[in-house]
Amino acid sequence: MSREVAVIGSPEFTTGFRLAGVRKFENVPADKKDEALDDAVTRTFDDEEVGIVVLRNEDMEHLSRRVRERAETSVEPTLVTLGGGAGSGGLREQIKRAIGIDLMDE
Repeated sequence: MSREVAVIGSPEFTTGFRLAGVRKFENVPADKKDEALDDAVTRTFDDEEVGIVVLRNEDMEHLSRRVRERAETSVEPTLVTLGGGAGSGGLREQIKRAIGIDLMDE
C-alpha cells in the first residue's frame, strides 16, 4: 500500500502542495489555529493512508502538549515541519527516522 503525503495549515500554505499533487490536506485558517489545529492534526495522524505529514514549524506552537508530543514522536506517519530558517534543522533527522537511513551520510 502506498502512503500519502498530507499537508496541514492555512489555505495559502496548502495550496502550493495541492497544485503539486498532494491530495490530502487540512485547511486551518490563521484565526482558527488555536481551536482547530489540534483536531486537524489528530484526524491526519489517525488516517492510515498518510505516511508523511507536512506542517509549518510555527504552527507547532499552536498545538496542545499532548498533540505536539504525539506528532513529534510518531514514526508513521512522520512529521516534517517547514520554515524557521537555517537554525531549525531537523529535516535530516525526520527523514532518517522515516526511512531508517541517513541519506546525507557520506
